[in-house]
Amino acid sequence: MAISIASLTTSLFSLSFSSQISQKPNALSFSRSNSLSFPLSHPSKQPLTLRVSATVASPETNTTTTTTDLKKLVKSRLPGGFAAQTIHGTGRRKCAIARVVLQEGTGKVIINYRDAKEYLQGNPLWLQYVKVPLVTLGYESSYDVFVKAHGGGLAGQAQAISLGVARALLKVSQDHRIPLKREGLLTRDSRIVERKKVGLKKARKAPQFSKR
Repeated sequence: MAISIASLTTSLFSLSFSSQISQKPNALSFSRSNSLSFPLSHPSKQPLTLRVSATVASPETNTTTTTTDLKKLVKSRLPGGFAAQTIHGTGRRKCAIARVVLQEGTGKVIINYRDAKEYLQGNPLWLQYVKVPLVTLGYESSYDVFVKAHGGGLAGQAQAISLGVARALLKVSQDHRIPLKREGLLTRDSRIVERKKVGLKKARKAPQFSKR
């Protein structure tokens, strides 16, 4: 019994716990270590000390750096801002408003200085909304899309971007109107949430009726 306790104490003496968090392999992390000491006494030997150390690395990603780089890219590609560009369009859906600018490129989509896949959380339906007008005309790898969107949620913003891209493609050529209109991409979806009514719980839901 004494031998097993001594061996257990010796093994715990050299035990250390470490935890390091890093989202990317090349991310720079600064670690902070804290240690705790617990005295252990043995009846036949000198007292031993169990030392447990934990290292916690603060997560540091390059999201800020990427956003800064994309902002510099957008400003270099769009001198004078969004309003000064010739191929542009504005789309709306529910409470969302999206201002879209098209430029000849390789099919890159940047929304609010972030990559579209990152901004739309990788949702395939929302990404499809953005690319449908370009795919309809076969321009999915011919134009870069720059977007400023605000208001509403991501679903509403994605559909607003779709309308903005379709309207911007009309600035490229009026011949695009027929195929875009055939797919319903130039129609502004006017459906919004119906307002709540006085005396009702929601737009149409009424409280339970009690006759007596």
